[in-house]
Amino acid sequence: MKFAKTMPSAVVAVKALLLGAFLSFAAFPAVASDINVVGLFPGKAVLVIGKSEPKTYAVGSNLGDGAKLIAADNTSATIEINGKRQTLALGQYVHRAAPSSNASVTLQADTRGHFVVRGQVNGGSSLDMLVDTGATVVAIPAADATRLGINYKAGKLGRASTANGIVNAYYIKLDTLKIGDIELNQVDASVIEGGLSHTLLGMSFLNRMEMRRDGEKMTLTKRF
Repeated sequence: MKFAKTMPSAVVAVKALLLGAFLSFAAFPAVASDINVVGLFPGKAVLVIGKSEPKTYAVGSNLGDGAKLIAADNTSATIEINGKRQTLALGQYVHRAAPSSNASVTLQADTRGHFVVRGQVNGGSSLDMLVDTGATVVAIPAADATRLGINYKAGKLGRASTANGIVNAYYIKLDTLKIGDIELNQVDASVIEGGLSHTLLGMSFLNRMEMRRDGEKMTLTKRF
């Protein structure tokens, strides 16, 4: 007499969950740029991208067109698309828009040949920023950070060399940094206590731009 093999209940539950999510997804027509969550595990997510078959992606995987899987657990997946993050539960989806090709700003050099732009940090009041390709990250004077309501002392303490000597520097992430039509999320920055008179627009922002110099004009165009 042959006996049917019994599948462990945990495996059955997972398979049923995946089947239910996939059937829910299948009830709607797929859009080529949609990313649908049909399965969730610690460190991994089962995704349907556009009209493709379900595939398991590990955290850190690039999903194409500026999309990346940032985090995943048993309840949700976090997907970053062109610098913006969205947390999705099982059965939810996000539209993967193509990167904007016209998000740009043109700067005019001042009398000293410097490029200064008006920017907005974390949706707060504006401040002038000096474009500085020699700065590794965006650098903000402590007085400006305080005025903007940034709790910079919650960041990682380090040291920075300035014209006034070695000073404290707190390393943080800015939720948003907006210049003209360009807005980036999660931008690395430092807050400098002393020795810095104005904000430096450093490479943590500029690395995500296409930079074109034409005489006394510079155009920054968002890449991702």
